[in-house]
Amino acid sequence: MTTPQKLAVLLIAMAIAFGAAWQVQAWRYAGQLASQAALQADDLNNLTQAALRQQQTEQDKRLATEQQLATSDQQHTRELSDAKRNQALLRDHLATTELRLSVLLDATDPVSGCDVPAAPGAGGVVHGARRAQLDPAHAQRIIGITDAGDQGLIALKACQAYINALMR
Repeated sequence: MTTPQKLAVLLIAMAIAFGAAWQVQAWRYAGQLASQAALQADDLNNLTQAALRQQQTEQDKRLATEQQLATSDQQHTRELSDAKRNQALLRDHLATTELRLSVLLDATDPVSGCDVPAAPGAGGVVHGARRAQLDPAHAQRIIGITDAGDQGLIALKACQAYINALMR
């Protein structure tokens, strides 16, 4: 073999070695890329599962809060209905004179000028402090005011329960 042929064989051998090294390096990098892709897929899967668990937890909390609010709303609606029924019953009793409202009078007040006796009369059964009976119309207005107050207190209680449920 002549020198140019030796040189050509050497160049071909170098090219084959270079190609083989290139191919081995490509396989090695492909393996590393596949390993990294698998790790990334696992990480992405773990993140997705964690997000789904957190979403389920939040959804469960929201459902529990909604159920608590519904129960609270039913309770407050029932309380409001009971208060309205009691007020209507009281108004009916006042209207039919089955019930009369009276107020205590200050016996020590000389300015009041009210001469209601402290002792009951022949037809009365009230004993003790001096009292004066209210006019039925005024009694109805007082009952209306207390009704509005009761409704306001029940509404306030409902609002406070709502805020407390949301703050949990």
